[in-house]
Amino acid sequence: VGSSGSVSLSLRVQGTGGSSAVSKCSAAARGYIQDRFLRLLAGRRRRRAPLIHRGYYVRARAVDHCVQDFLLKTQSLSRTQILSLGAGFDSLYFRLKDLGLLHHTVVFEVDFPNVAHQKATLIKGMKELSALVGDTGGEGLGAITFSGEDYKLLGVDLSELSELEQTLEEAGLNNEIPTLFIAEVVLTYMENTRSDALIQWAAEHFPQACFLVYEQVHPEDPFGHVMQQHFSQLNTALHSLAQYPDCEAQQRRFLGKGWTECSVMDMNEFFTCCIPENEQQRVQTLEPFDEYEEWHLKCSHYFVLAASKGMEPSWTPFLPISRHAGPVGMAGSVPAAVCARLSGIPGLRRYGHHSVLIKPNVILTTGGFGEEHGQHCRMRNFHVLSKRAGYWEAVCVTQNIPDERWGERLYHTVSCLSDTLALVVGGRTSPSSAGLGALWLKFPKTCNASGPDDISVELASLQPAAKAAASRWRHSTTEMTFKGEQYLFVYGGRSAMEPVLGDWYFLHTPELSYTEIAVEGPVPESRHSHSACSWEGGVLIAGGLGAAEQPLGSVFLLRELEHGFQWQTIDTHPPLVPRYSHTAHVHEGKLLLIGGVWFHASSVPGVTVIDLITGLCLDYVINVEHLEWPLMLHNHSSVFLPNEKELLVIGGGGNCFSFGTHLNPEPVSLSLSSILINH
Repeated sequence: VGSSGSVSLSLRVQGTGGSSAVSKCSAAARGYIQDRFLRLLAGRRRRRAPLIHRGYYVRARAVDHCVQDFLLKTQSLSRTQILSLGAGFDSLYFRLKDLGLLHHTVVFEVDFPNVAHQKATLIKGMKELSALVGDTGGEGLGAITFSGEDYKLLGVDLSELSELEQTLEEAGLNNEIPTLFIAEVVLTYMENTRSDALIQWAAEHFPQACFLVYEQVHPEDPFGHVMQQHFSQLNTALHSLAQYPDCEAQQRRFLGKGWTECSVMDMNEFFTCCIPENEQQRVQTLEPFDEYEEWHLKCSHYFVLAASKGMEPSWTPFLPISRHAGPVGMAGSVPAAVCARLSGIPGLRRYGHHSVLIKPNVILTTGGFGEEHGQHCRMRNFHVLSKRAGYWEAVCVTQNIPDERWGERLYHTVSCLSDTLALVVGGRTSPSSAGLGALWLKFPKTCNASGPDDISVELASLQPAAKAAASRWRHSTTEMTFKGEQYLFVYGGRSAMEPVLGDWYFLHTPELSYTEIAVEGPVPESRHSHSACSWEGGVLIAGGLGAAEQPLGSVFLLRELEHGFQWQTIDTHPPLVPRYSHTAHVHEGKLLLIGGVWFHASSVPGVTVIDLITGLCLDYVINVEHLEWPLMLHNHSSVFLPNEKELLVIGGGGNCFSFGTHLNPEPVSLSLSSILINH
């Protein structure tokens, strides 16, 4: 809503409202929300991506949850009101009327005059809408653009408080009866002094009132930076964020402006705690979906707030939730720096790829989705980095691929079996695609110090029993030994049919024969996007995303016994914060976890060091002051160089909801020497 009432700003803000109506309409068309009125009000119809559908689903669900709770708690009263601020082309009134929920409630909607006039014209011109509302002919009085018995549509700039108050009075708003205010991504477009004044005015003038807010939060982390930049480019800056950067600040804001009760949760908390499990599952299976990181990041950057005063019984639409014990305590920091001479080298702006050390100081990167020649696409070109005289540089590679589609894959694994041979396992093209099988990558024996200048690719044949091992993505493939023999251990992941897998395969190398080996102990719960490392002949599995799309905090060791293996839990203290989409390395009995996504919205994961002997678990923040761009540490790859105690982060990022795609522009070096000595 306009910060100054200026025409150009109001038009830009209205643009965001129109775009949101189109997105809600698309979500309804795909079955996320049941709302037959959206298509009548939205005008344009466009199909949005599954990530956008989920985002608008959880938004609509949060608003409906609170509105219906208000109507339920006040159903015994003779009269109530709903006042929707910046309502745009929302269908709330028509939905509630159609469901028979407005027996004694009048709905008032306020938006800019031209929006209100457009909506009034739409309603009058459509039988389906006008029949529900019943035109009483009271419009045309000043700012009232439409007037029905239980529906009033007002054209007024919210930032002009005295004008708003006068118009509401003319339209018949009654200060003495319970009133629900709704502000769905509205207050943040106003100057803070004006939105604060509106919040305080509502508390002072309405003895029994509730206030529902849905908007953005957490501007300072990498996703928050991309989100803010998007709205700035639209010239619709988010004003609330600087002064009220988190849920706690928003709660203090309302409690300090006359509201006596206030509960707030981010949308990860709302989705998990307020939506029944069967409904969560329904939504998770509506469309092929594989953008978990961006979905959870979007949800941690939006909140729903319910404030009230004078309500008997008190209005608390959310059950109290047990939040994680405050922010994650940090034991120190790790400096991040861009690698000299690597800036601007094309080919490493990508995510969902895999980078692996194929010999000392030579890193091969394959697959993923990224940027090539200014276009976003699945990356089919291999990329080699080589370290010479202390500096990393890119090396040109010739690829011999009989079928170009083999190279285009995301979320695969690459295991280096010798200095001339590596194995690619699994991966996907689209989320509905079947697994892509396995490939051999062959490097010439005479490969020079700077790395291979020629890589040939061949299809790897797997026995029928092992085919399923390569028909997955977001899995792990780890080198291990059993009775002195070398194996690859393929574990977890997901497939086109199964949203999460918990099975495993032992493949004897190099011929990849499928081998049955006995495994005892409690089986870890199914997961994908976890990490896996070789350690003492066995495999360490950490974190991941579980069956209900919830991050996991467990660490398991698959340990060699005389006749097979045993799953053992590694207890960490303090407990490891659940996470997924991180990378991991082992160094001298320490498990290092790099980045990832967790539900702790107060910070983003940096580097976590777990002592595998004592279980001590310490978190370190990554110091990014020397980087000129947001460092997104999910869907990245990392390579650990033990001699230098240096970790190279390659790629990472993703599709940031509707705010654009962010790809880390260049590799970043993390110096771990201080934390590995201190630990």
